[in-house]
Amino acid sequence: MKLQGKRILVTGGGLRIGREISRHLSQAGAEIVIHYRHSSDVAEEAAESIRVAGGIADTVQGDLSQEEGSLSILEQSFRLGALDGLVNCAAVFHRTPLADSDRNTFLDEFGPNLFGPLELLRGFAAQGRQGVVVNLLDRRIAAHDAGAVPYHLSKVALAEATRLAALEFGPRLRVNGVAPGPILPPPGMEDIKDYIKLHGGKTVLDHACEPADIAHAVHYLFTAPAVTGQVLFIDAGQHLLGNGV
Repeated sequence: MKLQGKRILVTGGGLRIGREISRHLSQAGAEIVIHYRHSSDVAEEAAESIRVAGGIADTVQGDLSQEEGSLSILEQSFRLGALDGLVNCAAVFHRTPLADSDRNTFLDEFGPNLFGPLELLRGFAAQGRQGVVVNLLDRRIAAHDAGAVPYHLSKVALAEATRLAALEFGPRLRVNGVAPGPILPPPGMEDIKDYIKLHGGKTVLDHACEPADIAHAVHYLFTAPAVTGQVLFIDAGQHLLGNGV
């Protein structure tokens, strides 16, 4: 897909990795729809930075943890025009082991991390147009993190759903995933010097990744016509090292 003039919805597109993806795809010529849940000022600032740079960007609001929120995001996006691409980037993360989890704990993670992205994907597919979907996953899907079981399972399920959707909706849609390793400090810890170096774990390449690395991978998947049902690990090889790195 050539991105010039294509409209792409990026969930969580005003913050952190989502913001870098929005900026990068805009620079490639795409028109960006930035989704946010609460941070309207942050999303609008990200959209305005794209406009200042000569791009086109709008914002939509919705809570992916609720079905009505996902439907609202789609309705708002479609009012702006048909969508050509979808990047499911928004997610929540809580470090909760299985012993401390209950049904609600799992729903808190599965809502925004799995159910919401799948609702958006179904609505995107229902347009009946050619398009591309990229789901943001996690390098943990290749290992086992017993300290974050609901989150871990939500991302494993989304990875499998990525492959199933590629089968079901091909050849009209291409559906792929990107699985990052540690990229940025957790919210509230951005000021801790060398946080990723100290806490990000070992990597094969002995260096951390940057948000731009994820954005480049997403861009590649949009423009690779022979690629579907794939997961790209952008983690400096960390997924090869297994658990506890």
